[in-house]
Amino acid sequence: MLKVGIIREGKVPPDARVPLSPEQCAEAQLRLPVHIVVQKSPIRCYKDEEYVARGIDLQDDVSDCDILMGVKEVPIDKLIPYKTYLFFSHTIKKQPYNRPLLLAVLEKDIRLIDYEVLTNERGERLVAFGFYAGIVGAHNAIWTWGERTGQFSLPRLCESHDYAEVLKIYRQTQLPPLRIVLTGSGRVASGAAKNLIDMGIRQVDAQTFLSQEFEEPVFTQIHAENYARPTDSTKDFDKKDFYKNGDQYVSTFQPYFQKADIFINGIFYDKKAPAFFTLEEMQHPDFRIRVIGDITCDIMPGASVPATIRPTHIDDPVFGFDPKTGLETAPYQSGSIDVMAIDNLPSELPRDASVFFGEQLMIFILPELIRASQSDVLRRATITDQGALTPAFEYLSDYVTGA
Repeated sequence: MLKVGIIREGKVPPDARVPLSPEQCAEAQLRLPVHIVVQKSPIRCYKDEEYVARGIDLQDDVSDCDILMGVKEVPIDKLIPYKTYLFFSHTIKKQPYNRPLLLAVLEKDIRLIDYEVLTNERGERLVAFGFYAGIVGAHNAIWTWGERTGQFSLPRLCESHDYAEVLKIYRQTQLPPLRIVLTGSGRVASGAAKNLIDMGIRQVDAQTFLSQEFEEPVFTQIHAENYARPTDSTKDFDKKDFYKNGDQYVSTFQPYFQKADIFINGIFYDKKAPAFFTLEEMQHPDFRIRVIGDITCDIMPGASVPATIRPTHIDDPVFGFDPKTGLETAPYQSGSIDVMAIDNLPSELPRDASVFFGEQLMIFILPELIRASQSDVLRRATITDQGALTPAFEYLSDYVTGA
């Protein structure tokens, strides 16, 4: 029987999310030939006692497990040699800050399976927290407007037990006639759209958003064809070409920044594509946006939003940005634009996000762990094995060697 250990999160600042909830662990043991143990932890969104109540064993030493599962990067001194790990390593884009982690994984002969590259045969991701990044990011953008203007007050999600608790507050909150533009079509944008609808904000199409006035809060969700066009004006927009040759397109976002109060960014951004707007455009009197919820959180230079000059954090979620100087200011100033760019948004709703993530693991990944070496899903997501990079990730060789 396969023994799977849920490890204690050790990254600083701590993350309260888990790969599997107590109920999911119990269900997995009933459905699959697995024995799940949980390493004791004081920081999880689920207490140790909740796992015990569902019949899950607790143990401090997980070195006897076949598979070790976490969420965020594992501290180097906590890595156990010769084990198989599943976590978000944040190494596949050659992130400089995690090069020592990948080196340690190789030195300790660890098989590293990264959640970010668990895909089906069509290349579609199977597990992700993006939907809850969207939910939390949209909430935080609206919360920021309330803090900026004093027109209403919402709680922080990180101070709430779960999303159901906040839904009750939404029903009691009267929002002003805000105009919100949301970009994207994937998991992140879908989560953001759900949150706005949960708040009672009406969704309208792009043309209606641009052409009409409203006495109620509204949002529109737009896609690449709404905010970009080919540089060659004789060509029509082609989605595949846009994602392949983004540098041959220009932004057409201007009508939206002239109409929107809040901009929520939920796209996957390729640096070849045009930014939504320039710093110079942000200085223009018709630039109406006063709050930017940048869920994507790509940092300048080379980002889709010129105001996102740094990430923000759960305990300090917003900074002001002065478009005249291009510099950071205190938030909520009359001449500034407020930017929310938290880079670990799902951590604000750890219980809900963990259940959502665990459901995907239960459906798509745990059965593959049973199949082991016969699993193409696991093979595609294995970055290192037997002390070396796997063929699909040999492009990281220069990253590893420091060349």
